[in-house]
Amino acid sequence: MIPGIPHLTMNPALTGQAELLEHIVYSENGQELSLLLPWAPGDDRSKVNPCPLILFVQGSAWTSPNLGYEIPMLSHYAEEGIAVATVKHRSAADGHPFPAFLLDVKCAIRFLKAHAAEYAIDPEHIAAFGTSSGGNTVCLLGLTGDDPELKTREYASFSDSVCGVVSCFAPTDLAALFSNYRQFPQGEQMMSGYFGKDRDRWEEELQKWSPVYRVKEGAAYPPFLLLHGTGDPVVPCSQLDALYLKLKENGNRVDACYVDGAEHEGISGGRSFGH
Repeated sequence: MIPGIPHLTMNPALTGQAELLEHIVYSENGQELSLLLPWAPGDDRSKVNPCPLILFVQGSAWTSPNLGYEIPMLSHYAEEGIAVATVKHRSAADGHPFPAFLLDVKCAIRFLKAHAAEYAIDPEHIAAFGTSSGGNTVCLLGLTGDDPELKTREYASFSDSVCGVVSCFAPTDLAALFSNYRQFPQGEQMMSGYFGKDRDRWEEELQKWSPVYRVKEGAAYPPFLLLHGTGDPVVPCSQLDALYLKLKENGNRVDACYVDGAEHEGISGGRSFGH
C-alpha cells in the first residue's frame, strides 16, 4: 500500500443498498410496475424483515405513466428501508375511459399483497403517493378501499385498501376543473377519452371520479397529506382546498401544505394537462 492514499471503512452489511426490478406484469391486460426494494441485489428475501411499501402513481393526464420519471427521488425511500412500486395503468387516450386507470391500480395493490412474501413487503403497511392525475388516483384509492363495484377478478381475495395517502397537486373536483374544458388543447377529444362519447353522461362521470364527491358522511378513511403549489397554472390549489375541507368536515385526519410559487410538475407556465 502506498503511504498518503486514504482508507475508507467498508460497509459489510451493505446498508443503504437498493434493488430495482422492472417490467413486472401485474395484470392480465399487460400493465407493468417497477419495484425499488431496500436491500442489496442478491439478498435472501426470506431472511429480511418485511418492509412497508409506497405505491407511486406518476401524473400522466390519465394516459400511460412514465415509470422512471421519479425514480431518482423515490430511491431515497429505499435507502431508508421503504420499498416503492411505480405503477402503470391503461391510458384514456387509447380507448380506456374512466375508471380503467383506477381498476388497474387497485389490481396492482392486490397483486403486491398477493406477492408480499416474495418481495418481503408488509401488506398491512402500503401507502399510496401520486402526482397530478396520479394524485387523483391515490385519493380515490383512499376513499374507495375494497369497494365491490371497483374490484376486478384478479387477486380478488386480497384487499385493495391503503393505510395512507399522499397527493400532490391533484385534481379533486373534476366538475370544477373541467367546467370550461375547451381551455385545454383538444378539449372535446380529451373529454370523450376520459368519460366516453355520450356527452349526456359527462356531468355524472365528472362527479363520480372526483374525490370531493366520494367522501361519505361518517365514513372512516386513512390519513391524507395534500400538497399543492400556489403558482400551479394547470390545477389550481383551490382543488386542494376542496378536498381538505371535505375531509376535515367529516372528521377525517388530513394535513396539507402549500408550496409558495410552485407550478405544476414538468410545466412552466403551460396549459397542457400533462405531468
